Amino acid sequence: MAELAQVNIAVPRAPLDDPAMAGFANAFDAVAKLAEASPGFRWRLGAASGHAVLATAAGVEVVVNVSVWRDYRSLHQFVYRSAHGHALLRRREWFASTRQPATALWWVRRGVRPDVEQALARLRFLQDHGPSPRAFSLLRQFTEDGRLIGRRGAGGLAPSGG
Repeated sequence: MAELAQVNIAVPRAPLDDPAMAGFANAFDAVAKLAEASPGFRWRLGAASGHAVLATAAGVEVVVNVSVWRDYRSLHQFVYRSAHGHALLRRREWFASTRQPATALWWVRRGVRPDVEQALARLRFLQDHGPSPRAFSLLRQFTEDGRLIGRRGAGGLAPSGG
């Protein structure tokens, strides 16, 4: 059985220790703990350190979030239907807008935990080639066996896994 990996990146408007980023910094631990307690959550990068993970993508410092979930429904429930949604509404205060997709999803074998480089490679693939079974978007998803599910608005939520 496969699990759903996701990566998202965000370009901070200021260094993370800048007062302008205090809202993000103050919410980070609570949101991370909420994710870890959410049904279907499997793992997140940086859980041991408890800090946001920073990396360089295309020459720009970004906050990187990599996590693994049982299925899309579990991820969706956490992102949009929990207190995480309140933080998401404030993202423009803390992070610059991007033209390229900032989130990629892909299926991994159970127990696989992607590192930053692997996750950013999937995101780059999505940015360069568009959605495919190798890396797909929130709106254009694929099943673990590579079948296109469709758009969320058309009833295309990925089926739950076991």
